[in-house]
Amino acid sequence: MKFSPPLVRGTLVKRYKRFLADVTLEDGSIVTAHCPNTGAMTGCAEPGYTVYLSESDNPKRKLKYTWELVKTFDDHFIGINTHNANKLVAEALDNKVLDEFSHIDTWKAEVTPPTANSRFDFALTHQAATEYLEVKSVTLRDADKGYFPDAVTQRGAKHCLELARLAQSGIKTSLLFCVQHTAITSVHIAKHIDPNYAQSVKTAADAGVAILAARCTIDEQKIILNQSLPVFL
Repeated sequence: MKFSPPLVRGTLVKRYKRFLADVTLEDGSIVTAHCPNTGAMTGCAEPGYTVYLSESDNPKRKLKYTWELVKTFDDHFIGINTHNANKLVAEALDNKVLDEFSHIDTWKAEVTPPTANSRFDFALTHQAATEYLEVKSVTLRDADKGYFPDAVTQRGAKHCLELARLAQSGIKTSLLFCVQHTAITSVHIAKHIDPNYAQSVKTAADAGVAILAARCTIDEQKIILNQSLPVFL
């Protein structure tokens, strides 16, 4: 995914009210940007971090800028916009860069299976078979380890149990952690943050759900999902 037009560079002043961030631009002006991330964003929103904003020319938008990337003090990039995770996975499916999904012929986004009570991010088809994929964005980091979730997620736990139920009925299902942090080299389930979610992931894995992770290459021009990572339950 390439950013066009180019992102606007600035320095983070603060993030507040979950969806807002004040940023000092390179010309010295201070703007308020939309923060498209509902998580705790631990380690992603330190005042003084270099941030990159997309700029909208839509006059109907309340906020002109959207926070897309941040660069940490140790020069690692993080994708802030959680809405990009599905776009990155869609690109990876189209380009067949993830071995686990290289067999896929077509895909559809935001699909509710006939026998399920949840909508999943992707329905994938190969010949006559349909499988389902749920995507989660990972940015929480401790050293080189990535953790999910960064806050309690009842919805995430529900998705895991629905995936497990589908898997038990013979339908192939996968949970993919999309890592938008260049320092992370493995993904771990954050039992210390949400033990219920951790148990739900284990239930899913035991039922046959594939638990996968892949990391993005990130710079100020682009984000590309292209590297598989190990997952530890």
